[in-house]
Amino acid sequence: MAGEGRLRKTRNIGVIAHIDAGKTTVTERILYYTGVTHKMGEVHHGEAVMDWMPEEQERGITITSAVTSCEWLGNDIHVIDTPGHVDFTIEVERSLRVLDGAVGVFDAVSGVEPQSETVWHQADKYHVPKLAFINKMDRVGASFEDSIASLRDKLGVKPLVIQLPIGAEDSFIGVIDLLKMRAVYWDESSLGAEYRAVEVPGKLLPAARAAREGLVEALADLDDAVMEKYLAEEAIDERELQEAVRRATVSLKGVPVLCGAALRNRGIQPLLDAIVNFLPSPLEVPAIEGLNPATNERETRETRDDAPFCGLCFKVQMDQGRKLCYVRIYSGVLKSGAEVLNTDKNTKEKVARLLKMHANKRERIEEARAGNIVGVVGLKDTITGDTICDPAAPIVLEPIEFYEPVMSVAIEPKTAAEQERLNFALGKLAEEDPTFRVRIDEDTGQTIISGMGELHLEILTGRLLREFNAQVNVGKPQVVYRETIQAETSVERTFEREIAGAKHYAKVRLRLKALPRGSGNHFLSTAPEEQVPAAFWPAMERGLADGAASGPLMGYPMVDVEATLTGGEFREGASTELAFQIAASIALREGCREAQPLLLEPVMKMEVVVPEDFVGEAIGDLNSRKGKIDSVQPKGAMKVIDATVPLSQTFGFSTALRSATQGRGTFSMHFLRFDSARPRA
Repeated sequence: MAGEGRLRKTRNIGVIAHIDAGKTTVTERILYYTGVTHKMGEVHHGEAVMDWMPEEQERGITITSAVTSCEWLGNDIHVIDTPGHVDFTIEVERSLRVLDGAVGVFDAVSGVEPQSETVWHQADKYHVPKLAFINKMDRVGASFEDSIASLRDKLGVKPLVIQLPIGAEDSFIGVIDLLKMRAVYWDESSLGAEYRAVEVPGKLLPAARAAREGLVEALADLDDAVMEKYLAEEAIDERELQEAVRRATVSLKGVPVLCGAALRNRGIQPLLDAIVNFLPSPLEVPAIEGLNPATNERETRETRDDAPFCGLCFKVQMDQGRKLCYVRIYSGVLKSGAEVLNTDKNTKEKVARLLKMHANKRERIEEARAGNIVGVVGLKDTITGDTICDPAAPIVLEPIEFYEPVMSVAIEPKTAAEQERLNFALGKLAEEDPTFRVRIDEDTGQTIISGMGELHLEILTGRLLREFNAQVNVGKPQVVYRETIQAETSVERTFEREIAGAKHYAKVRLRLKALPRGSGNHFLSTAPEEQVPAAFWPAMERGLADGAASGPLMGYPMVDVEATLTGGEFREGASTELAFQIAASIALREGCREAQPLLLEPVMKMEVVVPEDFVGEAIGDLNSRKGKIDSVQPKGAMKVIDATVPLSQTFGFSTALRSATQGRGTFSMHFLRFDSARPRA
């Protein structure tokens, strides 16, 4: 198989976690110890290589997923450092779509936090094998055992503990490798670059033996080869254990757990070993499937250099005014100057340049092969989620799912002369970010931008000024609502009109009914073809999408509606696609008006961490915001309040919580669902 040796030594991995768990610090250490960088960038100093945007350096958070490449033990590792903040969850989603493995980073004090759960389940959705790295073992309150318990309880995973920490908090000095049964200590003077593996100290030996026995038992449940030896009471050597851990990881049955303290430079080299030893190469994940647009049949593309070229654009970024597409190559070879087919747009594109990425620095290359993640310059029409492939072997890969925005603000240029610059800048930002939407309000003429939360919109409006020099006034954030229906109804509408001398006629009958929350909109047809020929169905689908874009109550998009075409009428020579499109749109809008329309608002899942003394104040504030308290759990000296709160009630909560808890309370939240809301007065 072409390129098999190279592919076996390739790893495409992502680093995922809750905000502040230490993802970027872990990634920075990986770059330092693999020789990519010669100085450690610190997030808290605004020097992290992977957080290269000015907004990231100011805030000490990751906003955009950064791609880099490094080498370890002869293996080529492509690393994507993803954001932890819920507002930038699309960056995680689209990165996981193209990765073969992931490293989940967890805070040893906090364990599994809300956004950790979200990104972990996103990885599960794409069947991505994972490692868990318990970071910050040097923090006060760090607990390896509690962190493993939260992995088991909150994520439902089978932890395969392959390391034990030596000490905790201030006394955390190293780890015990349970596969090799060696103690590993790091040298402070070399910034952790040098470390030594020695015999396990006698006083730690009983705990290490018990933990190794626990690892063997856990593997025996998952692996037949280990089970046989375990039942026969035969010795199981390091290589057999390592292979069993790898099989369990790649098959998603178990998750290897490691520990360390990235900021103190401890635990990173064994993590790199684990990435190489346990996470899959592109050859070990199922071949990518797609649809042949010519035959409409499913096809697979093997991860091979001699297969037809096929890749997925998972991210678009504006780079010094030029468009840069990040592409995962699933099969074949892509050469600089090649012509490729964008099967989503059915357009030919020219590859002007290929770039090997290192955060915001890059290196020009002449070709990229199956399994690589590269930057491509020159793809004018390609956007996030598009497939590019060899024109002789077209295929459409499954697109990336995007989240709908939940918050909007109105913006306007400070002077009329700025309008053109603003329109250009908004177009470029919308091309980069699929969760960012721009529209013109028909009633007021205002430009409305929508995103995933306050921080998301704040970052985007900041970029308008910094990158495009567009001076704007920004209104107050507004929640993006949705509308749905509660009753079932049937509706019939006719469209008959003469336009530019041509007759247009269509009659459609629809049955509308409500679907469960989160189902989306569905269009079905049971109409006999003699009443409505199948050729008109695509036009009606477009019409229904148009009709659902604006609900009858307040003009918000309609969701969770099933529209079934039950019948209609067409006239030879007079019926047109336009007529059926308009008739379907009118029928849906008027039918929804008769089907007990209901306003839906976004509801957020919130986790509030406060000192015990202030639990009453925090719960009182949440109750005043129409919040529902789900549970109050102890976490060390703090209490964790789990609640669901309407997004519209969360504005200003951050300030209120700080003042109520003397600055000691923190919270995180993420979108949970849309639920019924009382129409605003």
